[in-house]
Amino acid sequence: MMTKLATLTAALLLPVMAQAQEIQIEMLEIEPLKYETLQIPLGDVKSESVVAATVGKGALLRGLDKLTGQVADFELDNGYSVKFGTLRVDMAQCRHPSENPNGDAYAFISVYEDQGEGANVFQGWMVASSPALSALDHARYDVWVLRCTGLAQVDAPSSSEGDGNE
Repeated sequence: MMTKLATLTAALLLPVMAQAQEIQIEMLEIEPLKYETLQIPLGDVKSESVVAATVGKGALLRGLDKLTGQVADFELDNGYSVKFGTLRVDMAQCRHPSENPNGDAYAFISVYEDQGEGANVFQGWMVASSPALSALDHARYDVWVLRCTGLAQVDAPSSSEGDGNE
């Protein structure tokens, strides 16, 4: 009985094991994604605390192949793309709280299926602290944001302003 069970198990797992290949990650450069920031009137809603956000240089993303269990971390700069398995992940922008660079990062990403017509699988903001809030819904892969990386190059104020030498 055990040999029949082992033979049956091996016969069922062979196609899955044949697909278990090492995940290939390839960096691609894309044209910067352009999107408009929407100004939505909140009416009578009053916020007690407003948190200023800073644009990061890019983001650290984590991908999971649910079939093989392989996990891959990849750093992606704003305006660049990475190929993860059969997906292409485009990074538009990553932001984090100005006072807390290690705080709640959120990134606008687009995910496309690399096979066939290249259908858009996901597009939107992903929040690092709540990945299930806006998650990629794919049968084989999961991708989520871990944190922002670096600071984007911002024009520094001129040193002549407010130097105290009057």
